[in-house]
Amino acid sequence: MLRLEEKSKENHFEHSDYLKECELLDCQLFRHFEDKFLVHPSLSRQLVSFQANKNEASYRWYKFKEAFSASLVHHFLSHNEILSGKLLDPFAGSGTALFAASSVGLDADGIELLPIGQEIIEARNCSEKSFTKDDFFTLKRWYHEKPWNKSPGKILLPILRITEGAYPPETVEAIERYMKCWELENPSVQLILKFALLCVVESVSYTSKDGQYLRWDYRSGKGFGLRPFKKKHILNFDQAICMKLNEILVDLESDKAKMLWDNKKRKGSIILFKGSCLEKMSSLPGNNYDVIITSPPYCNRYDYTRTYALELALLGITEKEMIRLRQEMLSCTVENRSKDLLSINNNWKYPIEVANQQRLLQSIISYLEDQKNKGRLNNNGIPRMVKGYFYEMACVIYECSRVLKKDSLMFMVNDNVRYAGASISVDMILSDFAEKLGFEVENILVLPNGKGNSSQQMGTHGRAPLRKCVYVWRKV
Repeated sequence: MLRLEEKSKENHFEHSDYLKECELLDCQLFRHFEDKFLVHPSLSRQLVSFQANKNEASYRWYKFKEAFSASLVHHFLSHNEILSGKLLDPFAGSGTALFAASSVGLDADGIELLPIGQEIIEARNCSEKSFTKDDFFTLKRWYHEKPWNKSPGKILLPILRITEGAYPPETVEAIERYMKCWELENPSVQLILKFALLCVVESVSYTSKDGQYLRWDYRSGKGFGLRPFKKKHILNFDQAICMKLNEILVDLESDKAKMLWDNKKRKGSIILFKGSCLEKMSSLPGNNYDVIITSPPYCNRYDYTRTYALELALLGITEKEMIRLRQEMLSCTVENRSKDLLSINNNWKYPIEVANQQRLLQSIISYLEDQKNKGRLNNNGIPRMVKGYFYEMACVIYECSRVLKKDSLMFMVNDNVRYAGASISVDMILSDFAEKLGFEVENILVLPNGKGNSSQQMGTHGRAPLRKCVYVWRKV
């Protein structure tokens, strides 16, 4: 439910006048969905985040913090007896849903825009499907012999403005020799060696991912603020890369042993579509998928082109390509410009009209515009971002309904958010869209402990827990 915490009596009175309609509409929508909400005791923050993957072979290689766990995917598939068929994840990320589904025999299709996600999926797919015994021993040789230390040549480390000065000089030297040395290997080994490097770039750098941006250790000369940030560990390159290569080798050996033990179990195929979900979904055939499991970017201002800047630079992404990626992403950051959705797909008139008619959403947008006009927002791009997010999600939900088979389930992990003191019920607004776009809402599964809001929001408006949910929708 939408809540408002008072900062002062005057502020509380003024805000109550403006938010009265939002609160009323939120209450009405809550009554509509009240019997669908279910606090799910077995759902934990660990299960719906990357945390549970930290000890899972192969999933642990790259710490993609925005991922949900493989255990969550297995739970939904087994609990609903989805034992065969085809899965789609329109926001594939690091491919957790794809690989978890494939491991139990489902074929899996994924769509991913960010090159780092694409690279993770391709590398892992290679390790499972085309990595030979000779490739394995080549990787083992790299771990033991560290051939990059004997390499006379170097490949210049690609940088972006945002990543300049991100590494100690000796680390830059080691990375450049490592990249030159992998040119002597075959494409499969090169792919895994590059992937291993992507896995460690943050740990050997002065930077640390922190929500909306990269934090810089004061030793980089880029420390900002009154309290300089000191990173706990900046690993030596040889130490970091050898630890990662060993981790990959151990998991590959374990995976091969499992396959020999249970050679009757068929792994499903994995197909990756590279690009924007908004662009790619329209070309998928209708009534083609048996289940969708996904987690879109949250409407939380996180700019993944910035948090993954080290990795994107290493993959050769240019400044222009960074800007393009930022605009092609689902609108979840204040720098997103409004998208012309009908120019992407002229069939989206109906989902756009559904968003136009959603009264709670329109009331929230009006409130945020009013706060912007009064200079009360910490960024004037917030109303545009919130509007863009929901309109784009309406189109995504429409496409999900189109490509799913009748009676098939869709699971979506998402968070509610808060702006200018207003908690926005993302779960109910998107579920309301879903009901009008071909789904029945079976449940809105709620994590037992809600998440808090940003420290900035808490300082101004107090702490109000926000629901973190998994939506369960069935195509009718």
